[in-house]
Amino acid sequence: MGPQIFCKTSELFLPATSYPRYKDLMPHDVARAALLGLLHRTSVPKEVVDYIVFGTVIQEVKTSNVAREAALGAGFSDKTPAHTVTMACISANQAMTTVNSYRRCSCTYDLCPVGVGLIASGQCDVVVAGGVELMSDVPIRHSRKMRKMLLDLNKAKTLGQRLSLLSKFRLNFLSPELPAVAEFSTSETMGHSADRLAAAFAVSRTEQDEYALRSHSLAKKAQDEGLLSDVVPFKVPGKDTVTKDNGIRPSSLEQMAKLKPAFIKPYGTVTAANSSFLTDGASAMLIMAEEKALAMGYKPKAYLRDFVYVSQDPKDQLLLGPTYATPKVLEKAGLTLNDVDAFEFHEAFSGQILANFKAMDSDWFAQNYMGRKTKVGLPPLEKFNTWGGSLSLGHPFGATGCRLVMAAANRLRKEGGQYGLVAACAAGGQGHAMIVEAYPK
Repeated sequence: MGPQIFCKTSELFLPATSYPRYKDLMPHDVARAALLGLLHRTSVPKEVVDYIVFGTVIQEVKTSNVAREAALGAGFSDKTPAHTVTMACISANQAMTTVNSYRRCSCTYDLCPVGVGLIASGQCDVVVAGGVELMSDVPIRHSRKMRKMLLDLNKAKTLGQRLSLLSKFRLNFLSPELPAVAEFSTSETMGHSADRLAAAFAVSRTEQDEYALRSHSLAKKAQDEGLLSDVVPFKVPGKDTVTKDNGIRPSSLEQMAKLKPAFIKPYGTVTAANSSFLTDGASAMLIMAEEKALAMGYKPKAYLRDFVYVSQDPKDQLLLGPTYATPKVLEKAGLTLNDVDAFEFHEAFSGQILANFKAMDSDWFAQNYMGRKTKVGLPPLEKFNTWGGSLSLGHPFGATGCRLVMAAANRLRKEGGQYGLVAACAAGGQGHAMIVEAYPK
């Protein structure tokens, strides 16, 4: 194992909610609430925080650096730097590892572009990392033709020039450009990719529904038992207080079977019931060197250990990030699957999870696609996402990475395990995996 450098002391998650609970807010409002909750939960003085990093995906153009706006809104000093990162569904993971340090990683660079991390390089002692997504109010643009005309009108100096430009206006200029959860390089939605991936690995509709029901049932059990303790109440201005994730809805296989395919019709197997739902939410976590945490009187929760980022074909292997990242992070940490006590994988779709399982359990796939002699191996289901996952808890794109890491850390503390493995796929055919180690009692 590498040196024990970084430790996690506490965390906070705003309740992930399907809209319209947060629809009148802006992303920095939600992120600010997460920061304030973290300050309240940890009692960390604002002035000791050296840096703030947030992940996000669909950016509000008025607050493109949402980390900075949220920090100022939460009362942090204007002398505290903050920046925002984006890496699709693993944006919060990138926010966390920006403060860590790469030795050698699986990227095509000898050292990853973020270089030596903020803490490892000695630039910072205390960093807050997190993520935010507000799907309730996404930017909708004018068409490109309309945007070009408006810009040209703004530059026009005479009435004649303006009238000449306006004469070229056509009604179709008013057609808006809507954001889409689709690959720019392939123009294919992630749901279509999930459907094709499930078909390629012979994952049936019944298998997908059964896995989705498992996720919702385990999340409901964890919520009822008070295990999802990181979620704190959030008073929506002028409205009610959101006290818990509201997407947990255990159903029945019979009800789920009645739903029609959501993407490939009429023969697809991916439905609304076996897909993660889009949500609003934010997360924030406190990261610092172990010596600093102990000196400040904190009891660390877990170490953020080794991590890797991977990428592959964004068309046929868009969602296979966990399969590629898992063996690399285990080898980097000197561990095997048997050493892992808690697995936390991002559940984009049931079909995505089950396809990864089949890929990881296939010698043929390992040899033909991964350049490995033997298969990765199958995570035991009794250690896998046992408090629910993105299918049931929701998936606020930019915030999910923190939830995954803290779920692993909390499970290790609750269950007495030592190592947790976090893995996720992301748009662009990318992926991430991280080893989390419980802090010794």
